[in-house]
Amino acid sequence: MMHQLRFTGVGGQGVLLAGEILAEAQIKDNGYGVKAATYTSQVRGGPTKVDILLSDEEILYPYANEGEIEFMLSTAQVSYDSFKSGVKEGGVIVVEPNLVKPSEEDKKKFQIYEIPIITIAKEEVGNVVTQSVVALAITTAFTQCVDRDLVFQTMIEKVPAKVQEANKKAFELGEKYAKLAKGEQ
Repeated sequence: MMHQLRFTGVGGQGVLLAGEILAEAQIKDNGYGVKAATYTSQVRGGPTKVDILLSDEEILYPYANEGEIEFMLSTAQVSYDSFKSGVKEGGVIVVEPNLVKPSEEDKKKFQIYEIPIITIAKEEVGNVVTQSVVALAITTAFTQCVDRDLVFQTMIEKVPAKVQEANKKAFELGEKYAKLAKGEQ
């Protein structure tokens, strides 16, 4: 089965790392995973998107099929506006509500969840850089397309040792907020 996900933000927010961790965790689970990034020439501060494809079968084309993406997470209005069209009708979109304001039309077309990703990283973890791990945990909890423990272990292997504890906390908080948003306990 193929899962098509998309992370959008601006350069410097860590969406590339989150996509890389998901794809690598899928590969560790004897599957196939790729991430394909698109960003403007500005890089830091410019619109970015990362398409993540996860499958049990070989992936022949590394980009998501527009209109077939089942899950998107967005932390910047400019990127949300630019890349939301790739999400299928009824698909799930998680937004950072302090930075992304979906239209009323979007709220009818997609399942939109508002989770303050950057606030969680900054205020509850104490390190804004962990926002990519908060986003990663939210994605894992919502999609359940890669084994949670594999994603967690891959994340620990990818982050520097000096920030592992902060990232563990970020992952746990991301899971907690995802469950709350979905109405789970």
